[in-house]
Amino acid sequence: MWRANLHDDGDKTVLGQTGPFDGDQVLDILLARPETATFVTTKLWREFVSDTPDPARIAPIAAQFRASHYDIKVALRGLFMSDAFWDDGDRGVLVKSPVEFVVGTLRAFDIGYDNTAPFAAQIRTLGENLFYPPNVKGWPGGTIWINSSTLLARKQFVEQLFRATETARPQRVNNPVGAKIAASGAPGNMPASQPMQRAMARVGPVSQGGVRFDIDTWLAHYNTAPTAKPGLSAELQLQHAVLPLTPVDAIETDSTASAYLEALLMDPAYQLK
Repeated sequence: MWRANLHDDGDKTVLGQTGPFDGDQVLDILLARPETATFVTTKLWREFVSDTPDPARIAPIAAQFRASHYDIKVALRGLFMSDAFWDDGDRGVLVKSPVEFVVGTLRAFDIGYDNTAPFAAQIRTLGENLFYPPNVKGWPGGTIWINSSTLLARKQFVEQLFRATETARPQRVNNPVGAKIAASGAPGNMPASQPMQRAMARVGPVSQGGVRFDIDTWLAHYNTAPTAKPGLSAELQLQHAVLPLTPVDAIETDSTASAYLEALLMDPAYQLK
């Protein structure tokens, strides 16, 4: 609802310009300044490249961004196509935020789940309460994300995923009534009642908190299996797929592929992007 009497329609001075500006006009004044494009591009640089912006490299990207009338795709394309984005020196220099850590892990390993609420709670435990930043500036980010408490919670999240690896395999129980319901659904194609749903759940895959990690299928992409001992080629492929850098900690020789993958996710380098 627009309530004109609650708005200031008097003259005001913003960046040397005076007039009866409203909110949109103030934004126009800001966007007319080249510093705005530089400011936004620098924030994107800190998010995607490194926490040490290079003014010389940012300047041409910011100029293109401003010339496009602030089309965000132009700024992102400039960053992603820049030499800095692909520079080995800028790999593994940023810390994953809780959202990047949790959601990135779910996507990278094709994790199945029944409910997203536990993941939102996990992200909150790691220090990022979704949609509730500490102030209008947002979270400080960077190394602030990591402390003794949150690092332990991150490792526990990885452990939970590996406890859920067996849940991707269907496990049957001796329940013929439930099996018949699961196979045919509710009578007359009507929605199943709660008792039927519970019976169907008993014959379906058992899950660790509703989370399913099909590690067999995931490792098959690298020509190995959970209980197999990966060769050097498979180990290197797994490293490149999971970590931005060489593992910091040594991994036991003769590890199975499952143990090797878990060790990679437990490595400090997995916290980086």
